[in-house]
Amino acid sequence: MSEDALDRFEVARIIGARALQLSFGAPPLIEVGNDIVNPIMLARMEFEKEVIPLKVVRE
Repeated sequence: MSEDALDRFEVARIIGARALQLSFGAPPLIEVGNDIVNPIMLARMEFEKEVIPLKVVRE
């Protein structure tokens, strides 16, 4: 695994944090239809399109 690759725990943390934001009313960062209401699915779609403005800092 390269240094820039995210591990599964980092991916889960990013998707979870974004899903929480969405569930509290944050606007989606991608165009979605009215049929997508699950914040976790929407956060995963945003992650796959690389539009989530979160960054992993490792120490």
